[in-house]
Amino acid sequence: MIEWVTVISLILFGLILIIVEVIFVPGTTIVGVFGFLFLIVGIVFSFQYFGSEIGWITVGISAAVSGLFFYYSLKSSTWDKFSLKSTIESKFNEGELDSLTLGTEGLTVSALRPIGKATLGDKMFEVKTLGKYLDSGSKVRVIKIIMNQIIVEPIN
Repeated sequence: MIEWVTVISLILFGLILIIVEVIFVPGTTIVGVFGFLFLIVGIVFSFQYFGSEIGWITVGISAAVSGLFFYYSLKSSTWDKFSLKSTIESKFNEGELDSLTLGTEGLTVSALRPIGKATLGDKMFEVKTLGKYLDSGSKVRVIKIIMNQIIVEPIN
């Protein structure tokens, strides 16, 4: 009885690792190699434990079960419950730049490396420098507004 448990466990574990390789870890990685090795070892054990006839039956059943596993796992609706169905449509600073003009001054809330957050007027915005790094609490001035990007420079 323990021989059957060993053979079936090795074959099923090998199939699961191969499916994980195909679905979640694309490319040839150690997961797929180990899955293939477990599958082969399970089949070899079936030949050793039960003889040639049962070994070949195990090969046939393993091939059929692996075909069914792959068919079921590659169906488009199988992974729907795990897939992301929503998308983020909003953008930061979108529609809020109307209150800003060139020369508006403010303070950085976070460090700008070169992107960070700053309070300009009474609102917080994501801002960008032209490559300079600024510490939090630095005074900045708006020098450009390009497609929802606010470019600032430090005020000395």
